[in-house]
Amino acid sequence: MQEELSIARAALTHFPLEGDPRTVAPYGEGHINVTYLVVTDRKRYILQKMNRNVFPDSDALMQNISRVTAHLEAKGIETLHVVRTNSGEPYYRGEDAWRVYDFIEDTVTYQTAPDHRIFAAAARAFGQFQRHLADFEAGTLSDAIPHFHDTPHRFEAFCRAVEADSCDRAKGAEAEIAFFLARKDTFSRVRDGIADGTIPLRVTHNDTKLNNILMDAATGEARAVIDLDTVMPGSLLYDFGDAIRFGASTAKEDEEDLSRVHFDINLFRVYAEGYCDAVRDTLTPREAELMWYGAYLMTAECGMRFLTDYLSGDTYFRTHYPTHNLVRARTQIRLASEMWDLQEEMQAVVSRILKG
Repeated sequence: MQEELSIARAALTHFPLEGDPRTVAPYGEGHINVTYLVVTDRKRYILQKMNRNVFPDSDALMQNISRVTAHLEAKGIETLHVVRTNSGEPYYRGEDAWRVYDFIEDTVTYQTAPDHRIFAAAARAFGQFQRHLADFEAGTLSDAIPHFHDTPHRFEAFCRAVEADSCDRAKGAEAEIAFFLARKDTFSRVRDGIADGTIPLRVTHNDTKLNNILMDAATGEARAVIDLDTVMPGSLLYDFGDAIRFGASTAKEDEEDLSRVHFDINLFRVYAEGYCDAVRDTLTPREAELMWYGAYLMTAECGMRFLTDYLSGDTYFRTHYPTHNLVRARTQIRLASEMWDLQEEMQAVVSRILKG
């Protein structure tokens, strides 16, 4: 640990910090990058060693973040502020890649929403993030992770994993495999819509979990959307759908008792109200029509990724026991099935909100 802290302190010398660093300590609960809280005698900063295994093109990644945050800052929107290096670069690249952000004071994050008010605040925050970037030319951003939400592409990878069955696990997952094979024709609506222009290409966050929003510690209102590593071109249906996948479930992502796993239509309504209120002026009719589908698609895609990883020997997602990814896949299958069955009710909820 001391050697790691010494390396982190050495990286800090490449940034024009205000004041002298007094303490550098591990910070947060992230699993991708290594994060430190830096306290000087004048202010606080976040220092991160970027994970180049997950994000090998650090230049493209930081250009995306720098351009998006500059666009938001120009509009007076609170966002991550990239501290440039002594030579004016958005990050320092030595043996490792390092970046620094200003610490956003007097904020908290939530792993789960303690009440509907916080869930609605998160919806407004991600909706406002989308609205403020509606005039940004999304096609000029790089794909930090190619094919990240290309569900047909994910399906092809899934089929290859089923065929290979490299870990001899398919025999215990016949029902789960059959679920996705039977729905292969339901996965391409968004990709096809972007390709033919019926769905606009937008700047998307692509990781719309509650803990990626900084909430004001006093008021509980959203202050800033963070963790911008996966900001890429895509569809707002991805962002809305993934938030519903995670936030409108009645159980945790790896709940083994499926009787506890259900899609909560009321939580869907709460989130849709906040999100639609923020994006109603920029939302297209086709996007509004497919918001229910975005939730289904992102849930099915996530389940398919869990199952693909299970069949391939758990090479991507961190697991704690042999069937962990299979359990995760089953929760997403339950949720996706219920969403599909409730699609008309979900669409009616969105229509009522947009007419209100």
